[in-house]
Amino acid sequence: MTWFRCAETRPWASMRLFCLPHAGGSAVFYRPWAKEISPAVEVHAVQYPGRADRMGDALVTDAHQLARLIAGAMAPLMDRPAALFGHSMGAVLAYEVARLLQERGSAPVHLFASGTRPPDDRGGDRRVSDLDDDGVVAEMVELGGTDAEALREPELRELVLPYVRNDFALIEDYAHRAGTRLTVPITAIVGDSDAHVSPEQARGWARATDGRFALKVLPGGHFYLADQQSEVIAEVLRTLEVPAG
Repeated sequence: MTWFRCAETRPWASMRLFCLPHAGGSAVFYRPWAKEISPAVEVHAVQYPGRADRMGDALVTDAHQLARLIAGAMAPLMDRPAALFGHSMGAVLAYEVARLLQERGSAPVHLFASGTRPPDDRGGDRRVSDLDDDGVVAEMVELGGTDAEALREPELRELVLPYVRNDFALIEDYAHRAGTRLTVPITAIVGDSDAHVSPEQARGWARATDGRFALKVLPGGHFYLADQQSEVIAEVLRTLEVPAG
C-alpha cells in the first residue's frame, strides 16, 4: 500500500506539496486542497498506517521511525521541487522528514508548520493517550477536528480509537534529538484562539532552522485551517511564489 494519496495527478506541475495530517487524521483531510490550489502544484497527502484504506497495516508507535518511513517513500517523488505542510502532529513529523531529506541531499524548498509548538518545546500538556475512551473522544471533540456524533457509534469507536490513541501517544512521547540542523525556510501558521499553541509559542519554530522564518496568524482555533482553507492555500502559494491560477 502506498503512503500518499493524490486526488489529482498533474504530470505538468512544477512542484509537489506533501501534506501530513494531525493526530487521528487521515489523507482525506487534505483532499479539498487539490481542487483549490494552483494547477502548478500536485498535492500528495500522507496516509499513515492503521486507518482508512490502510486499516490493515500495523500502527507505527515512534515518531522518528514514522518520519524515516515517510521520507523513504517520498524519495522517488523528489524529482521536482517539493514543499511540506504539516498540521499539529503532522508539523513535527514534517520537520523530522525535512531533516532526513536534507541529510540525503534532497531538501524540500519550504516547511509549513501549522497549529503546534516547535520540536524543542513539546512538554507540559497532559497525556491524552492515557485517558479512557470517553476522555479521548472528549479531547477530539474539543479540538474540533472530528465528528463527535459519529464517535458515539460503538462500531466506529472500535475502529477509530486505536489509531487515535496511538497518534496521541506517538506525539506525546516524541523528544527532539540533536542532529541535522535545517537550512530549509519555515513558515509557522497558527489560529489566534488555539488553546494548544499561542502565536508566541509558534514563533519558536524560528529556532528550528537556519533558513528564513515567517509567522502567520489567522482567525480561529486549533483547526483554523478548515474555515480558513482559502487563506492557508493562498499563503502557501505566495510563499512558494506560485501563481494562484
